[in-house]
Formats: sequence, structure tokens, C-alpha cells
Amino acid sequence: MQVFKFGGASVKDANGVKNVVKVLEKVGYKNTLIVVSAMGKTTNALEVVIEKYLQDNNNYKTELDHVINYHEEIMIDLFLNKQHQVFNVIHDLFNELIQFFKSNKSPNYNFIYDQVIGYGELVSTTIISFYLNELHLKNTWLDVRNCIKTDSYYRRANVNWDITQNNIINKIDKETLYITQGFLGSDNNNFTTTLGREGSDYTAAIFGYCLNAESVTIWKDVPGVLNGDPRHFKNTQLLNTISYTEAIELAFYGASVIHPKTLQPLQRKEIPLHVKSFLKPENKGTTVNKSQGIEPNIPCFILKQKQVLLSLSTLDFSYIVEENISEIFNLLALYKMKVDVIQNSAISFSVCFENTYNNLEKLLLHLKAKFKVECFENVSLYTIRHYDETSIKNLEKDKTVLLKQLFQKTVQIVTQ
Repeated sequence: MQVFKFGGASVKDANGVKNVVKVLEKVGYKNTLIVVSAMGKTTNALEVVIEKYLQDNNNYKTELDHVINYHEEIMIDLFLNKQHQVFNVIHDLFNELIQFFKSNKSPNYNFIYDQVIGYGELVSTTIISFYLNELHLKNTWLDVRNCIKTDSYYRRANVNWDITQNNIINKIDKETLYITQGFLGSDNNNFTTTLGREGSDYTAAIFGYCLNAESVTIWKDVPGVLNGDPRHFKNTQLLNTISYTEAIELAFYGASVIHPKTLQPLQRKEIPLHVKSFLKPENKGTTVNKSQGIEPNIPCFILKQKQVLLSLSTLDFSYIVEENISEIFNLLALYKMKVDVIQNSAISFSVCFENTYNNLEKLLLHLKAKFKVECFENVSLYTIRHYDETSIKNLEKDKTVLLKQLFQKTVQIVTQ
């Protein structure tokens, strides 16, 4: 069986959905499971809905109407019969979401987020499933929450692999075309959970692993894996092949084309991962497999924005030792900070991280009781894999460097 994943950019409008059909017809869809993200910027739009709702602001209804109208316009363009069943099914899904807002008693942002945000995927896959059936591409819509079971770590849930594998094996007929949702799972209480932003790639890998898939293909609006994000770096080049190890390194440092968790399950079973363009599906794109290194062997650039850099030193100028470092990391874990860089000397310790859960003020208050703290917000973290002197020099040009750390194959630079 093969697993395909289509992201939000590929289904952002009716023409995008029609193009997915063209891709399937060109490359084949026999024995295929298709994972689909929310359409366009729906996830971002639903985040605004959640924000308004938590402000106890009835404006959330206006924001939700924008989301509903956006999907209705896509359906109107796709389905000539305006009495088509799909309109009622989507209407029911949005009514289900509205009922959640009315009945919810939980003040927990992370719980609310996961219960709301997944409707983007539920709606997109429903529309696409109906459209494919309309074109006689017979398929089965699959609720991924009945397959992927997780803990209750909302917004970044951990997969229970044993239950998930058993569910997938029992629910999937390998000769059927399936449409299912990326990003989502469910916990023991059947509440929706999410696997982290960009988690749809991970969903595809989970299915690939559990189904012993022939391959997993991620369809993007780029030719494949480039050596830098073209939105931030000039003259980017296509990487033809990448080893699992190298791809995991790139993902770890934040390469946006591949989700950090996606590669491990595929590597365990040596399932090749293809990253291809949905605009030119006939092109080879990039293959991630058990080869060595990258081809061509060139510097790879990664940017993480909106980071926080903390520089700590002891109040009495004593050494930063194991006890201090242990305490610092315990606090970073307590406040759910995702650490990207650490650097320490005898009397100082610097750490760069993402403030995903908006706990920075609480962390600073805690740290200032024992350390002298210098905080830089909204900094940028650049990583270069396979760097050379020219690539470093060009990157640092016209920037204020706050921290720089070199390893054998990697350099990390924090700038303001």
C-alpha cells in the first residue's frame, strides 16, 4: 500500500481539489491511503475563533462564519447540484462545533484548542471524499481519531503505538482508497488530540509504519526538499536524495518541509519518503531513504523565528554546575519550553527556545529568584548544516549576532 499526504496549500480552493484529482489520475491511486490537512489557512482562522471565544467575545461567531463561508464557496465551485448531500454533512459538522462552544465548561486552553482545531481536517476530508466519489473515484472516508490513539497531552500528544497499530490493521482494507485526516488523534476518553503543528506528515508516517507501506509521499507546493526555505533564502537548490539520518538532523533543527517526528517510524522499517510537487507530479522530487548524507552535498539553511534567548549567570558569580543546570532544565520542562540551543561557560548559561505555551513571564519570575537573567525576545535562530566559511559570512552580514555555536557539521547563530 502507498500513503499520500496533501497539505493545506494543495487544497486551498476548488481548483486545488481538482488538481489533487489530476495528481491521483497521473500517478495512480490503487491501494492508497490519502492523508489531508485543513484547507488553506483554516487552522490559522480557527485559532482566531478560539482566541475570540476565550475572550468571552461573541465576535468568535463572526470569525467562525468566515470559516464556514470559505468552505461553502469551495463546495459551490465543486458540486453542480446545490442540493448535494455534502452540504448537509458539512453543515452538521459546523453545528457540532457550535454546540461544543455552547456546552464547553473547561477553561483549559489546550483542551479547547484540540477540540476545535480538528474541524478543519474533518471538513476538508469530507468535502474531498464526496468530490472523489462524485467523479467515480470510489473511496472510504476514515475518521483518524478511531485509529490513532494518544495520551492527553493536548496540542502535542504522544501516540500509543500498540493500540494504534492494532486499530489500523483491523480497520484498513489494503485494496480500498481511503481519505483521512492529518494532525489528529484521540485519547482514552475519546476527546480529540493533536500531534503538534504540521503533524499531518507525522500522521502519514504513522499509517505508513503500521501498514508496512511501500512508500509515503508528501505532496508540496515546492519541487521537493530544498537546501533552504525560498521565502527566507535566495538561490535555493533541490536535494535529490537525503539519508534518514541527515533528514532527521534537518528536521531536528527545524527544516519546515519535514515534520520532526515523521522520519523515525519510516526509518525503523526503511520505508522511503518522497517529497514531490503537486504542481508537477511527474518530477522526481526528493527521496529520503537509507542512503548516505545528502546529494548534492551543499550547505543547508534553516530559520526559526520568534525565539527567546535567555542568558543566565549566578547572583554570586559562582560556577554554573550540574545542580544549576538541572534546576534550569526542570523549569524549562515545567513551563513547556522547547529548547533549540544551549551554551554554557564557567559562570554563564544561555538557552534559546520557543515560548509555545506563553509561559515566559512565569519562567522569568522563577529564574530571577536565583539567577541574573538577560532576556532577548523575538530573536531569529539560523542553523547551517554542512556549512563553509562563505555561507556563515553571507548569513551574518548586516545582522547582530547574539550567540554562535559551531559543531563538526553544524553552526547555529542567534541574531537580533
